[in-house]
Amino acid sequence: MAEPAPAADARPLTIFISAGEESGDLHGAALARALRERFPHARLIGLGGARMQAEGVSLFAGLRELAVMGLVEVLRHLPFFMDLRKRVFAALERERVDLVIPIDYPGFNLRLARHAKASGIPVLYYIAPQVWAWHKSRVRDLARDADRVAVVLPFEEDFLRKGGVNATFVGHPLLDRAAPPLPRGEWARAHGLDPARPILALFPGSRAQEVGRHLELFSAAADRVVSKDPRVQVVIGVPGGMDRAVYAGSRWPLVDSKDGLLQYATAVIAKSGTTTLEAALALTPLIVVYRMNAASYAVARRLVKVPHIALANLIAEDRVAPEFIQDAATPDALADAVLPLLDEASPERRRMIDGFAGVRDRLGGPGASARVAALAAELLERTRSGR
Repeated sequence: MAEPAPAADARPLTIFISAGEESGDLHGAALARALRERFPHARLIGLGGARMQAEGVSLFAGLRELAVMGLVEVLRHLPFFMDLRKRVFAALERERVDLVIPIDYPGFNLRLARHAKASGIPVLYYIAPQVWAWHKSRVRDLARDADRVAVVLPFEEDFLRKGGVNATFVGHPLLDRAAPPLPRGEWARAHGLDPARPILALFPGSRAQEVGRHLELFSAAADRVVSKDPRVQVVIGVPGGMDRAVYAGSRWPLVDSKDGLLQYATAVIAKSGTTTLEAALALTPLIVVYRMNAASYAVARRLVKVPHIALANLIAEDRVAPEFIQDAATPDALADAVLPLLDEASPERRRMIDGFAGVRDRLGGPGASARVAALAAELLERTRSGR
């Protein structure tokens, strides 16, 4: 049920949504739509990208400034983040924010949650930090600083509840993605591709530093694939809002990643991240790759304690998609792994698609954003009533 229109002298409900990555912007935009349906008179402000802005969220900073990953990289940008934190904390009081909704992005958002809670502002954390992989001490932070935590992976609810976190599994927002606007044949021809030939999509990352680290590797692997099977057409998936200058000199055409590429590609080489789960839910075979700064990797190797890096593999509890990390990621290794996936009749492709179907089943049904908006309404009502 929608909120009633505020009285002429009433202050509008103000909700602060904080996302610092491409995936957070995607899910934040869907959440903003759901919040507007439930609270049509609310002001939405925060941190995010073009998608959130298009849904009416007034932004304090955009993704190009926020999308920094890795210990060394974050240290380089520390002055910016310290200034941003000061500005955001001041805005919570100045804008008289009624609810804070951090979306993942723990380096900044956990501090935001702590400050909001200390200031008496309720916190609904959406898409919990991956504390089951590393930084388990953050479970204590979530229990202390978040009134509710909406989790999107089925195993997270029980894990966090055991640590005292008020966690609720809401399903995964990727299940709410709309179907591509064009049929595959039309889509392929619109991008200069032959729908009868295999399409290999490269997804080197959603941040400039990730693209810089993966693009040449992925391109070299694609060279080897094409040399063995000249029918294969190679394209590079570009996230919305990414500066295309980052791909300068690329020898493969660029395609907007959001208009059907993951659904219509025959196979994918992807940097580890949300894209891997998107591909799995589209039942598109892929291999997963990750390279990072050597110093950051040395730290992560000691801290991260999970059997897989790909979300689809973690959900399946099995190595459904091959993973290549750091020095194991070579052009020859990637080409050898992806070639069978480009063959529609191969057993490797069929096994992977069957495994991805199981992943999709484990994530429940669509409607995650609406469920988070309902949790927001419940939290606001409880805060207003003093319960």
